Parts: sequence; C-alpha cells; structure tokens
Amino acid sequence: MQNPSYLTPEALTTFIRTALAEDIGDGDHSSLASIPAEARNRAHLLVKDAGVLAGVELAHLIFREVDTDLQVEELLSDGALVKHGDVALIVEGRSQSILTAERLVLNCMQRMSAIATKTAYLTSLLAGTKAKLLDTRKTTPNFRICEKWAVLIGGGVNHRYGLFDGIILKDNHVDYAGGIRAAIEATQAYLTRTGRQLPIVVETRTLAEVQQVLEIGGVERIMLDNMAPALLREAVALVAGRFPTEASGGITEQTIADVAQTGVDFISVGALTHSVKSLDLSLKAF
Repeated sequence: MQNPSYLTPEALTTFIRTALAEDIGDGDHSSLASIPAEARNRAHLLVKDAGVLAGVELAHLIFREVDTDLQVEELLSDGALVKHGDVALIVEGRSQSILTAERLVLNCMQRMSAIATKTAYLTSLLAGTKAKLLDTRKTTPNFRICEKWAVLIGGGVNHRYGLFDGIILKDNHVDYAGGIRAAIEATQAYLTRTGRQLPIVVETRTLAEVQQVLEIGGVERIMLDNMAPALLREAVALVAGRFPTEASGGITEQTIADVAQTGVDFISVGALTHSVKSLDLSLKAF
C-alpha cells in the first residue's frame, strides 16, 4: 500500500514525540526506580482478540524513537487477520526502554486495529456493489493520522484529511451562504481568487437540491445526506453518472448493504473512527 500524503516522516515523528512527552514527562520513574539501567530483556506483543492488525509499522517507529538500540522482530504485518494467541512482534533490548514504549505502542495499535477491523467488516458488506467505504473527520483530536491510516489498512478510502485539503459544503455552509447556488458560486469564486485547486463536494438533502447542483456544476461529488434507500435510488437516477455520488448520515452495519445497492459510488461512515472498541493486545515479558 502506497502511503498517503499525510504519512510523512515529519508528521509521524511529531506525533510520536508529542505522545511520548505527554506520557513520560520528566521520566518513566516506575522503570527508572525499579529496573537497573543495564538490564536487558525481551517482550512479545500478544493478540487477545480477533480482527485485523494495524499499527505494526508505527510500533517500529515508536520503539526506535524511545531507543534506537531496541530490536524488533515483526511476525505479523499491518492488515494481517489475527486471532487470540497470535504474536505480532518481539522486541528486545534495554528493559527500561521496552517498558517506556509499551503503553504508547499498545494504545496506538489497539485503537488502530479496532478501526481496521471495523473497516474491513463494513467493506465486506459492500461486496457485489461499486460502492467504496469512506471515513470522515469524526476522529480523535491529535490522533487523526493514526485513525485515517488504520482505515486504509482495513481496506477503506480516506475522505479529505482536514479542512485544508478539500471543500465540503455541508448543510450549515449551504444555509449560511443562502442556498446551494450561492454556496457553490461563492466557493468557485474563492478558489479562483486565491489560486487554489481543491475538490468541491456538496451535501444535498432533497432531490431539489440535487437538481440545483446538476444545473450549476463545477463540483467533484454530490453527497446525499440522510436519505432513505428509496430516495437514494431516485437521486442516483437523477444524477445519471454526471457526478460521483456519496451516501452519508447515520449509516450502520445493518443498513450499509441496502445503501450500497442503490448505486452510490461512495458511502461515508463516521462510526469507523468515533465508535469502535479497541482490540485487546498486550506486551508481555517472556
């Protein structure tokens, strides 16, 4: 899998160092107090759940940031299907360093694995349709880089990363601007004025709003928000392939297959990142 633009070495290093500073402060005093500085040991990352593993590549970077002398043997890679009892990796080196890195590695991998697992499951429900699964900006502050990455590992597609790399004119934008036409035309003028080239996605709530977007044009995708499957079918027929379509709003694992059958190109699900239960992993000495 080719890394997306947001997964730069600089961004990952900044995330890891900020997270470590939050956890360590002026020192891991539990380890410093109880473990001799020269002591060496090893630990394995034990899977205690079933799902899709994610965060292994990140774990390498965390261990390296804590102590460049730590040696990691990767036994399972990102995207692997795992079950209770599997061992994902073995880390060996200074005992204090292993203990200092332990919690950040687990926090990241447990949540990333949960997101990848949820993404893979929902993607499987789209089988036989052309719909692709999208994430949203409903992410944990300062952890978006990991959550978006986990969606990719699970087989999903990233929506825009933030407010800066794409335009989505949602219901509030439309209402504040004075309607669909006013919102689109003001946005197009803004992009021309500022010399920016950003994709425009417009959220619609009714067939009348869909028709307005079709008349105005100049957008990348039409979002169909909180529409029942019957209405989605009408909207897709109205668009007739002139623009890609995206279904959004309260879509669950119980409804996603029906939504996909309507012919939409994309389905965005905020629950991929805001409502998952962490996969159970632990780092144990052996």
